[in-house]
Amino acid sequence: MPKMKTKKAAAKRFKITATGKIKHGVAGKRHRLMSHNAKYIRTNRGTSVASDADTPRIKSWLPYGTK
Repeated sequence: MPKMKTKKAAAKRFKITATGKIKHGVAGKRHRLMSHNAKYIRTNRGTSVASDADTPRIKSWLPYGTK
């Protein structure tokens, strides 16, 4: 049986925590931030955790986890 392949696009965007949750960056932080208020920019700083509905699909893309 051949080894399963990792989706490289997903490996660059997601990290699996020790508890099995999936961290990802928040969208909408690259440009055109002048149209958003300071609270929006501040709350979208850093990373976020993927929803429980999306977690099984993302884990199937990363069969060996991420380093």
